[in-house]
Amino acid sequence: MKYIFGPVNSRRFGLSLGIDLSPDQKICNFDCLYCELEPAKPTDKILNPPNVDEIVKEVKEALKKYKDIDVITITSNGEPTLYKDLDKLVDELNKIKDNKKLLILSNGSLIYKKNIQKTLSKIDIVKLSLDCATKSCFKKLDRPLKSISIDLEKIINGMIEFRKIYKGTLIIEILVVKGINDKKEEFEKLNDVLQKIKPDRVDIGTIDRPPAYRVEPVSFEKLFELSNYLQNIPINIVSRKDSKNFEKELNEDEILNTLKHRPFTHDDIKTVFSKSSIKKFEKLLKEKKIGEKKISNVTFYYTIDK
Repeated sequence: MKYIFGPVNSRRFGLSLGIDLSPDQKICNFDCLYCELEPAKPTDKILNPPNVDEIVKEVKEALKKYKDIDVITITSNGEPTLYKDLDKLVDELNKIKDNKKLLILSNGSLIYKKNIQKTLSKIDIVKLSLDCATKSCFKKLDRPLKSISIDLEKIINGMIEFRKIYKGTLIIEILVVKGINDKKEEFEKLNDVLQKIKPDRVDIGTIDRPPAYRVEPVSFEKLFELSNYLQNIPINIVSRKDSKNFEKELNEDEILNTLKHRPFTHDDIKTVFSKSSIKKFEKLLKEKKIGEKKISNVTFYYTIDK
């Protein structure tokens, strides 16, 4: 198959069947320093865009073969919202997806456009990237096409407006690069923005694969530290590298207070809590002093106020 790949088992989204809207080359309006694809000049046009009917035919064939798919993921070697027939494709996929969820992985660059908002509002799970809240950071890290380099504010406002009309699961992804967007001040400003966007979940990660340019990841400890600047939002720390010896010894009150201020994922519990603290956590869970909520394949634990 030309446009379909996988299934891929994703911790964040479940078993995913991918659709690549630009299988032959990287087509993106960003040239992010951390991208796992080769460096490429930003562009806003997909050359030789695939035919919707051909994509749908391949998806139908794949769904017959793979019955246990959780999500059908629209992605690209670049940015999928550049695909001119995206609205038609989404409509056709919604007709055949059955009980599967439709997911798109986007850099969020065009979310301010009303037609993009309308199309994405028909998708079950929308993941948008937002690595920076300041223009200088955005320009340095995401390296956008010049025509949108001054439009970070427009992008952020577009995300805020989209949230008002969108009824599905909205996930914001932040990828942290050492020395660029790993500062307290940047995350405090990101927090201000996220309070207005009101996503269902924020995923924070760092470089896991060889990047396009010479940039470095941050440690798990740094990701955890930065995550604490984001308030009242479920945070999923994606990267678990270098997380050994990070375990904390907490009593029951400390566990409840921690989860009251920030819901933890199952991976957080395993990584951050000591073995004895995990036993206390499990006791509190049985006593229903801690609740759980699943947001797109990731379970969060929080304190139940009584």
